[in-house]
Amino acid sequence: MDRDYQTLVLDYRRCDDQAAAVPARHPVVVVGAGPVGLATAIDLAQRGLRVLLLDDDDRLSVGSRGLCYSKRTLEIFDRLGCGQRIVDKGISWNVGKVFFQDALAYRFDLLPEAGHRRPAFINLQQYYLEGYLHDHAAALETLDIRWRNRLVGLERLEDGVELTVDTPDGAYRLRCDWLIACDGARSPTRALMGLESKGRVFRDRFLIADVRMTADFPTERWFWFDPPFHRNQSVLLHRQADDVWRIDFQLGWDADPEEEKKPEKVIPRIRALLGEEREFTLDWVSVYTFACRRMERFRHGRVIFAGDSAHGVSPFGARGANSGIQDADNLAWKLALVLEGKAPDRLLDSYASEREFAADENILNSTRSTDFITPKSPVSRTFRDAVLSLAGDCAFARRLVNSGRLSVPSVLADSPLNTPDGDAFAGPMVPGAPAADAPVRRGGAADWFLAHVGQQFTAVFFTGGEPLAAETASALAGLAAGPIPVRAVLVVPAGATAAAAPGLTVLEDAEGLLALRYDARPGTVHLLRPDQHVCARWRSFDAGRLRAAVATATCTA
Repeated sequence: MDRDYQTLVLDYRRCDDQAAAVPARHPVVVVGAGPVGLATAIDLAQRGLRVLLLDDDDRLSVGSRGLCYSKRTLEIFDRLGCGQRIVDKGISWNVGKVFFQDALAYRFDLLPEAGHRRPAFINLQQYYLEGYLHDHAAALETLDIRWRNRLVGLERLEDGVELTVDTPDGAYRLRCDWLIACDGARSPTRALMGLESKGRVFRDRFLIADVRMTADFPTERWFWFDPPFHRNQSVLLHRQADDVWRIDFQLGWDADPEEEKKPEKVIPRIRALLGEEREFTLDWVSVYTFACRRMERFRHGRVIFAGDSAHGVSPFGARGANSGIQDADNLAWKLALVLEGKAPDRLLDSYASEREFAADENILNSTRSTDFITPKSPVSRTFRDAVLSLAGDCAFARRLVNSGRLSVPSVLADSPLNTPDGDAFAGPMVPGAPAADAPVRRGGAADWFLAHVGQQFTAVFFTGGEPLAAETASALAGLAAGPIPVRAVLVVPAGATAAAAPGLTVLEDAEGLLALRYDARPGTVHLLRPDQHVCARWRSFDAGRLRAAVATATCTA
């Protein structure tokens, strides 16, 4: 039985730092215990680092808020060890439908092929996601979470940061080597440093209503343009856990946010959509304004920004929380190597450059979606409606329809951490791409490829099923002994048998999809980063070349 995460009060407790005569020092302080802060702290703590997580509240979020979590984000949660609980509670979906007025314009499937562990998306209220991450975090011995600890002062030092933290018992000071700001769109950290997030605010407003009801609608994303029940505006419908449905109504810029949140205004809109006979109750209501903006730089010395504190996008497309979790995924392994003395701190510059690129990509897609959903002139409105009218019959028009280009992970093709291809390859698994999953078997048991990569560098060696040469097996196993250890994974074809060599994980390519997705033939090697991104690939194995690629990917070359 799930806890009631919407009413859960997280206890404030005094800590030894509050009585210290000299500010205590911590390796890492994370500010903000939302999804991004929790994911960052969990990732670092599971790498054996001591992490302090501060939050100014004592409750989890209220309402659905961040709702749609993408396949890539679910794979990150799997790596953190909490993915299955999230997927089990969430509502899985792959199919979306777009309606124009009273007709279906077209249908799309975001994951049309089989052989993936996770769906394209799940829908799950943010308080459940935060609750599950909190439960996981609270069990980690090296992670200290302090509720009602509000950051009110910040001084940058040559070797770290000094913080002033306010609590119900008064303020205290502490120091840290690194500060990770995950404290939201109104980031106090950003304000204390005199930094800005710049971009564009769109002149439109949307009403969100979480509605509890029993309905037999299919588990799909439904988006209406100019429907009969809400003329000249747009509406979005999503199913959530516990028979709660999320409905977004476009209101227009002139709408009064406080007035529109009143039940006497909300309920008639919902009845117009659902019909007079449908029984429902309101769980939560909010009004939001579209905005797309980001900080110019995500790293400022020993202070690093992630999630909404660094960048923000309009909600259609589910690019906010997903991109924030992917920030955490990118940052944690790099900061861990720096703290362990295995990589220079310039490795963290690649966090900034890679995630700034991803933010720009998300902002571009979100801006285009917003411009399509909310036309700013009669000409653009005429164009949009013509596209929607043609979409049912014309493939070219369907490509132009934009009800929110849904979140996909960025391919970091220009990252300085990549080793460029020297051999010919086909397919999407280029250096910089997030690794694709596929079904495998290990020791005769069904499994998934991504369960065996991540956390550290991994060399994936494909064979044709023939016995591995003793010299090659020894060289692969020896990768674990380097200054930056590399796990070796041996992939054999379906039905092949391979004796497990010491230090090697042997996976059977159960349906042949792994070799297909990686354009692999016998002898092919892919090097994956700890965040499961490809950083190099070759048609033959060479230990020295692989070590050089690891050095490039860690700025130790």
